[in-house]
Amino acid sequence: MAALGGFRVSEMESISVTKQPRFEVPDLGVGVGLRVPHYAHVLSKWPAMAFFEIVSENFMLGGGKPRYHLDRAMERYPIVQHGVSLSIGSPEPLDWDYLAKLKALVRHTKTPWLSDHFCWSGARGAHLHDLLPLPYTSEAVTRIAERARQVQDYLEIPFALENTSSYLTYTSSTMTEWEFVSAVVEEADIGLMFDVNNVYVSAYNHGFDPYEFVRNVPHERIVQIHLAGHTNLGNLIIDTHSGPVIDPVRDLYRETIELAGPVSTLIEWDDEIPAFDRLIEESVSIRALRDSVIATHTAERRVSPWINSAPGPHGANKRYADSEPGREPSHTTGHTPSHTPGRAWIQGGPREVPSEGRA
Repeated sequence: MAALGGFRVSEMESISVTKQPRFEVPDLGVGVGLRVPHYAHVLSKWPAMAFFEIVSENFMLGGGKPRYHLDRAMERYPIVQHGVSLSIGSPEPLDWDYLAKLKALVRHTKTPWLSDHFCWSGARGAHLHDLLPLPYTSEAVTRIAERARQVQDYLEIPFALENTSSYLTYTSSTMTEWEFVSAVVEEADIGLMFDVNNVYVSAYNHGFDPYEFVRNVPHERIVQIHLAGHTNLGNLIIDTHSGPVIDPVRDLYRETIELAGPVSTLIEWDDEIPAFDRLIEESVSIRALRDSVIATHTAERRVSPWINSAPGPHGANKRYADSEPGREPSHTTGHTPSHTPGRAWIQGGPREVPSEGRA
């Protein structure tokens, strides 16, 4: 069998999985999304994979083909649920009919945690099928934290909210996104689904330092990490979940693992979906990166629990900056950028070459 990223596919099963609880959830390793184009391959070949993530709303009916495929996958793989329709920031009351169906699925899959997004998706009975951004205000913190507490209490499992990518901001916002996210998860006593690609996308679009975001969230509350590709249009990036995880996002992931420790990581690839073997290659590559960070940190630090948000070589003062000679220190982040060869970063993100064929 061909080697992929230093591992043979059959050897992936022997890679150890950390079971140390983190905010009452295990570290499952590196997984991918369970998507329709891969059902036949997964359910006939049973490839080595640490876990699969499903979109909850695709399986909330009690039967049919979706549940058949899900049940077969559950025979051999851990399943983690991720939702897109909770609309935690909506002005409407929580949808208890939706939550009842969600809870039934939670009990069926035995997902170790459940997540959704910091967003709103509709109002006055209209569902917009999008993850719309929230204003970052103390009033929004109070409202969303209360609703998140209710959801976690009702579902009776650890619940987490994910930072979303965004393409606009509100003039009413009084705090940064990372301050907002941190305030909600702390007040609600819930987990954080940390999407590293979304940090990169929003930093590029709005011109802030993504490392400032990464270092200023409660790392001990991160229950899962999302990685993905995206589409760069030059003047902005769209979070399309298309293509592999690019190097600058991998650098942000490395920084996140250095600060947070071993966390279950999911690769999202939902547009221009490749053959499953390509997903295996990507997951092996990310697993190798993750393992190298863990091994290096363990050898250098040997601390427990793994939480290190203090300034230092592995903490808040470790930043990458644009390698252009003579670049001035970043006054928005309060630190002097390093000039590490091969690690380039500028405020708002490096301007990649726009994707061809995109309008």
